[in-house]
Amino acid sequence: MKFSMKMTKMTSPPVVLVAGLLTIIAIGTLLLMLPAASHSGHSLYWVDALFTATSAACVTGLVVVDVNTTFTIFGEIVIMILMQLGGLGFMTMATLFALVLGRRLSLKDRLLLKEAINADSMEGIVRIIRKVMIFSFTIEGIAAVILALRWMADMPVGQALYYGLFHSVSLFNNGGFDLFGNSFIQYRGDWLFNLTASVLVISGGLGFIVLSDLFDFRRRRRLSLHSKLVLSVTGGLIALGTLVIFVFEFTNMRTLGALNLEEKLYSAVFQSVSTRSSGTSTIDITGLRQATQFFIMLLMFIGASPGSTGGGIKTTTFIIMMGAIIAMVRGRKDIVFFNYRVPKVMLMKALTIIIISLFIFILVLMLLLMTEDVQFLPLAFEAASAIGTVGLSVGVTPYLTDIGKLIISATMFIGRIGPLTIAYALRPRTDKQLYRYPEGHITIG
Repeated sequence: MKFSMKMTKMTSPPVVLVAGLLTIIAIGTLLLMLPAASHSGHSLYWVDALFTATSAACVTGLVVVDVNTTFTIFGEIVIMILMQLGGLGFMTMATLFALVLGRRLSLKDRLLLKEAINADSMEGIVRIIRKVMIFSFTIEGIAAVILALRWMADMPVGQALYYGLFHSVSLFNNGGFDLFGNSFIQYRGDWLFNLTASVLVISGGLGFIVLSDLFDFRRRRRLSLHSKLVLSVTGGLIALGTLVIFVFEFTNMRTLGALNLEEKLYSAVFQSVSTRSSGTSTIDITGLRQATQFFIMLLMFIGASPGSTGGGIKTTTFIIMMGAIIAMVRGRKDIVFFNYRVPKVMLMKALTIIIISLFIFILVLMLLLMTEDVQFLPLAFEAASAIGTVGLSVGVTPYLTDIGKLIISATMFIGRIGPLTIAYALRPRTDKQLYRYPEGHITIG
């Protein structure tokens, strides 16, 4: 009996998801250390290989080496595959292969999928995954063609096709990697690139449940409460981010100040979208004013939506806590969105995620302040970018010590898996509590 219980614990969905991502990172590290992956013909330093593999598999985009000048096409393809696996999730990709081979999914497989995409139940889980895969690969394919056609004017056809595919995968999966060396600064005034890239980032950050809802909208003519909240909050945060970046940086000659009005608007929108978790940029992040950097940190901490290719505490966690604050100020007992009451257990879960994430952020920042000779705000920015799996950087990451790189690597891993999933994976097995203690009263405030 004890053996059976132990096996159940070791094969629980959170443990399998953690172990699966660790396995992907380990394989990616070994592949990037191969001499064939580097232009130098020598093995990449293991810490740098581990950091790059973790950043790609956790779809972050922080780098310690320049991707284009360091890695061969083989190394870049490894990074692209890691981003695809990390973005859609290894269980989702495994389901795709199982469906192609005609294999039926077991109950355990469905439980893992439910955990992987943050679904409420297993009902229709395979159908959701099938639709999401079709939706994802279709968007990536169309965007790859559009980007390739745009870049054919700037580079050979073969290179344009390769760049289109790589950056389509990177942007949709919120991977943050680019092959230009300075992100997409040279395309800040290009409306076609800005539109295509923004659609990719937003689509990847909405989450599998929302994508499935949108896929069925023409037939059902309605959206779930979750989808309504995600779309509303995502739109609101992008609009707020655009306004703040546009106003704060309007006269900053290192960012928006030297641009014309059209380029200012494009850059403000793209940078706001990028904070959802994509990590790419069309302006110099190091040149941003401190107030803007701090605001971007807040947006990175919120991140994308549940079950998406992005990280952060998630948009629904943020809006539930905002709803709780509004309800408390108005003297109401319930949190209500679109005429639906949010269960108290959701508020407890949201509060837990925020507190754990803040604790991890503070702990990581304190460790970095001990190991790195860098000022507070730049280190805080890198830590927020790592835990939100965003990938925006103020230029600190390449100069971190080995210990600092390992700390950031662990932070990216926790940010991708999710602090609550990590906690579930590590918690001891407890029996169901059959009693409740009497209610007590505590003075607050």
